[in-house]
Amino acid sequence: MTRPFLDFWFDFASTYSYPSAMRIRPLADAAGIDIRFRPFLLGPIFKAQGWETSPFNLYPAKGRHMWRDLERLCADLALPFVRPDPFPQNSLLAARAALAVPETKRVDFCTALFRAQFAEGRRIDQPDTIGTILTRLDIDPAALLAAAQTDAIKHKLRAETTEAQRFGVFGAPTFITADGELFWGNDRLERALSWASRGI
Repeated sequence: MTRPFLDFWFDFASTYSYPSAMRIRPLADAAGIDIRFRPFLLGPIFKAQGWETSPFNLYPAKGRHMWRDLERLCADLALPFVRPDPFPQNSLLAARAALAVPETKRVDFCTALFRAQFAEGRRIDQPDTIGTILTRLDIDPAALLAAAQTDAIKHKLRAETTEAQRFGVFGAPTFITADGELFWGNDRLERALSWASRGI
């Protein structure tokens, strides 16, 4: 019997995608649900709404609340947290690399990259940061980073971003079930898993 699945749409620069990425695998395993990590770019989606940067930068009060809320959330989850500088970071290379990584190691790569940015304060747009993670995963950094710059991977990332827009994704993290139900935000992860497992 085929296990239910849940698509986890995220941008590596997304603040609330960090706790979701750290929580989703054990929660999904306990629920018997397969998770598909689907990196995409929020930039084109924001631009379509007339935004040139994150709404957390455009609306200072909202941004201040988000940072404090994330600090509290990470403390509750015992997750280390360092505010990225700059914010948002350019996630283009990270997303391309994630799509070039073999699927069997994609989850480990993505969670490690989120930790590098939000727990260690490292730049996700730097090849050295990505290369260090690839080495830990026994993936050749030079070969993978070269693959990430191929037309095939560039096209794949554009296609994923277009697909996210087609589904109505407007922010990250977003969770989409097999029957097309969309749940937005880290605080909707459990509800998304419930819907995916029982269809309610």
